[in-house]
Amino acid sequence: MSRVRVIVVAKRSLYARSLEGEGDARAQRLLERNDPSVSKWRGAHDEHMKTLDAVVNDLETLGTEALILKGAHAAFDPNDAALVVAVGGDGTLLAASHNIVDVPILGVNSSPRHSVGFFCGARRSGLRRSLASALDGTISKIQLARMCVRHNGHVRSRRVLNEALYCHRSPAATSHYILQHERKREVQRSSGFWVGPAAGSTAAQRSAGGSVLPLTSKKLQLVVREPYTAAGENLHLTRLVVPAGKSISVRSKMQSAGVYLDGPYLQIGVRLGDVTTFELSDQPLTVLGLDRGTRAAFR
Repeated sequence: MSRVRVIVVAKRSLYARSLEGEGDARAQRLLERNDPSVSKWRGAHDEHMKTLDAVVNDLETLGTEALILKGAHAAFDPNDAALVVAVGGDGTLLAASHNIVDVPILGVNSSPRHSVGFFCGARRSGLRRSLASALDGTISKIQLARMCVRHNGHVRSRRVLNEALYCHRSPAATSHYILQHERKREVQRSSGFWVGPAAGSTAAQRSAGGSVLPLTSKKLQLVVREPYTAAGENLHLTRLVVPAGKSISVRSKMQSAGVYLDGPYLQIGVRLGDVTTFELSDQPLTVLGLDRGTRAAFR
């Protein structure tokens, strides 16, 4: 009888990358001197490795066939897996989630003192119980809406969980664009904007002045960063909450801009006249270990 297949996606710590020669020489020298800029790397790495070892051992004890992938951005096909386990923090879960359509994901915060794990429903303490309940379907779970991003009419991603950042390629440059929602159209100058589904509304959207949406909401939220207005000018599309079935589109007035999806690693190049559209995706994500009370606890 075949064993249940589980895919484990584990981040590679900054310390590990430095040891393996992927960090620059300066980082290695700073580690040798225990410089304050890197002094926590070793402790975070040790905690992470203890948690990863515990995940691997517990999955073996539970009789699963585990595929271990080192690196949050490793590509994988989860179609024959019963479960994906992301070991790291929210960044690891976000990266892994871009490979997933229907398979549930359990986030394990491997070093809670050093990483943010809002989406992570498990820690090393109580880990075997969390994994067992994830495998037998008794763990709490929630279905999170994701965002679809189209660029010049072509779908570039249906799996944005946190947010997209739209801005000029240079963070010091002003972003120039034309924003449109339904019949409202507005020319804007700003530092760019955040747009994303409810799951990301406690992150950059909130920090930029947006609202915290219920986790189960199917709305998108757009928050413009540092909008510029000339004397006598009023902008009306700087804070938007968009219901399911509606979209937001933006036309670039910049020669070189970008859309950054769930962090800095997934990027879409944007040129003058390009049109990017944001709408609710038809591919929600099932995240284990969370429930409707998670958002309330955060607030």
